Amino acid sequence: MTSGFDWMFRNRQTGRITIGQPANLSQKLFQGITLVGVFLPRGRVRTTAAVGAVSVLSWWAMDELARGVNPFRRLSGAITLAGLVYLALRKPGTSAGASR
Repeated sequence: MTSGFDWMFRNRQTGRITIGQPANLSQKLFQGITLVGVFLPRGRVRTTAAVGAVSVLSWWAMDELARGVNPFRRLSGAITLAGLVYLALRKPGTSAGASR
């Protein structure tokens, strides 16, 4: 169990266990744009904020997938990117919790 844990969470650069790190620029931008977008009325500006937030989240996910310091961080990026692709490809008007 320990070797599996080490493999998953050991930082390949420092040798320390890394599960979470302080927010980087892309995470801060995503949080800020999302927060601003929540308070905007529906319309063109809010839609632009939403597109910006998804773009920045995609940037973060691709960066983690390519340069994550351990497999956990790379997996986090891959799962986020897969979720964004799923949301982009689903049929309009469908949602996970919608009843028929």
